[in-house]
Amino acid sequence: MPAISPYIIDPIWEQFEALLPERNVVDHPLGCHNPRIPDKVVFEKLVQVLVFGCAYERIADQGCSATTLRRRRDEWIASGVMEKLQRIVLDAYDWMIGLDLSSVSVDGCITKAPCGGQKAGRSPVDRGKQGLKRSMVVDANGTFL
Repeated sequence: MPAISPYIIDPIWEQFEALLPERNVVDHPLGCHNPRIPDKVVFEKLVQVLVFGCAYERIADQGCSATTLRRRRDEWIASGVMEKLQRIVLDAYDWMIGLDLSSVSVDGCITKAPCGGQKAGRSPVDRGKQGLKRSMVVDANGTFL
């Protein structure tokens, strides 16, 4: 089931595909490795995760595992493709609808981070337990920036 109509998602995919770095196709000499899942399949599943707001495991199926989704997402983030796509989408939104930056709202919250991590620090509101601050910026119409 597509998360977004093809007439909307196909132009976004075409721009996203143009941003992807060239990959060298490596055939294993014994032919025993599984072929790489096509980027378009992974892209459409990541869009489903964003639209439906569910876990990778719920979107994964026989054709693409949750591990593949996470791995490819991380690969695209590391290469800077996702940041470029975000800029393209915001520019297109501004051109079609217009970002109203006359009033910008910023909000944040401190969440628990029981497993810690490099970005987690001491939470001032939870008796010094590990915490993580999340922030969000929206324009006057509620569009995420």
